[in-house]
Amino acid sequence: MLSLFVRCHASIAATLFSLLPAVIQGQTASLPRLSPAPAAITAADYAARRAAVITKVDSGIVLAFGESEPLVFYPTFFQMPNFEYLTGFDESDAVMLILKRKGAPASTMMFVPRQTPMAARFVGDRTAIEDLQRTIGMTGRHLADLRPALDSLIANGLPVYFIPAVHTGDHFDEDSVTFGARFISNLRAAHPNLVIRSLDSAITDLREKKTPAEIALLRRAAQISVLAHREAMKAAAPGCGENEIQALMDATFRRFGGDRPGYGSIVASGKHANTLHYMIDNDTLRNGDLILIDAASSYNHYSADVTRTFPVNGRFTAPQRDIYQLVRDAQEAFVRQIRNGVSAAVATDSGRTVVRQGLARLGLIESPDATFDGYPGMPCPATGCPEVALYALHGYGGHGLGLEVHDPAQYYDSGNQFKVGDVFTVEPGIYVAPDYIALMPDTPRNRAVRARIASAVEKYKWIGVRIEDDYALTDNGLEWLSRGAPREINEIEALMREPSPQLPGGGTCGKQ
Repeated sequence: MLSLFVRCHASIAATLFSLLPAVIQGQTASLPRLSPAPAAITAADYAARRAAVITKVDSGIVLAFGESEPLVFYPTFFQMPNFEYLTGFDESDAVMLILKRKGAPASTMMFVPRQTPMAARFVGDRTAIEDLQRTIGMTGRHLADLRPALDSLIANGLPVYFIPAVHTGDHFDEDSVTFGARFISNLRAAHPNLVIRSLDSAITDLREKKTPAEIALLRRAAQISVLAHREAMKAAAPGCGENEIQALMDATFRRFGGDRPGYGSIVASGKHANTLHYMIDNDTLRNGDLILIDAASSYNHYSADVTRTFPVNGRFTAPQRDIYQLVRDAQEAFVRQIRNGVSAAVATDSGRTVVRQGLARLGLIESPDATFDGYPGMPCPATGCPEVALYALHGYGGHGLGLEVHDPAQYYDSGNQFKVGDVFTVEPGIYVAPDYIALMPDTPRNRAVRARIASAVEKYKWIGVRIEDDYALTDNGLEWLSRGAPREINEIEALMREPSPQLPGGGTCGKQ
């Protein structure tokens, strides 16, 4: 998938980071040193989260489902975000049950499968049922006991509430295949009169506001991601493979303690940068092209999200500079507006104004408010679609960050206002794809538009630029979490002049 801070020039960055020397094949490489590892979320924190969620329940049974053991061994097991948020329990096939009766303290039980000795030989030891109370503060029971226990409680007239069990809340309503979804479906069939409700809004509301402990984990994830982007900038060169850059970044994530990539890494050179979620990552970097890298690490389940765009050969051409600086200015305009209580719409308007005026100045649109006849299915007013939509294809303010790379955020709610505890990306982008422009409906107005912008489209064709940074709004103001990954043109070009790092398996980029 813009600041209360000054731009990070090399001299400032040097005061922010101490350098970690490392001798690699006779060369001295340097990376910003990571800050001390943040504290983990505590058992008391998880208990407080559970208590907050069930305030929405008067009396009833609350179910939360963990992720199932993978049927194959790639990708590896990774816990469901909501389950992780409420339990911190990183083992498969688990179900948490909270029983709440009016006027009585809630009780919490974790249902897990018993493990055979042979299974342990293959995947390692699970936490023993009798050890769950000591390790996670919950009574443990065998998973086979869940349905009989649940049926008994339902017979007493208690309703059932469930926590959505999906890896991204974007697709909660479409979930029908997870263990949790199947379990709830079977429960409805067996008890047609049972009251079953989702606690989606309750846990979403809770996850929107990030605690200082969560922000510390996201800060660490961003710092690790910054290290990887810096190495990618130094490594890139004509003849290098997108796959080589992806391998370097993934290795850097793991080297510095990241769980895994927080999402599918996008390493898109040349034309590929105009495909927003390009993930093939298998082409060759070419002299004169830009490369757009949207990749970041997860750390203790919390994901950063960072994008940088830079020239393969280390020097921006004049047209590339034009588009890049326009995107950077739009990002700065957005961030400049962010304060507690300010509407995200205000920030978006600031970024959009910069882009509209800049595209008009470059001749890519006829004027800041010019329109065209939109593509089929494109929601536009009767007066037409804004020409800026030919190049700016996504939001300026990005999305919330947390356990999911698209996590809930407070400014999503009514009022659209940024609040302390919001952690989010800011990611304007401009993509000049001639083939997309050529697909405009063949109308008199569109023919005139194409004729007027043709020379500018030819000048800037296939340039795709996105700049994405992570921010946290705290009691102390706005914090730039991804500080340290160069984003000013002079900073990028300076870093790319440094020696290329050795790649996994030896050699430098494009060379054995």
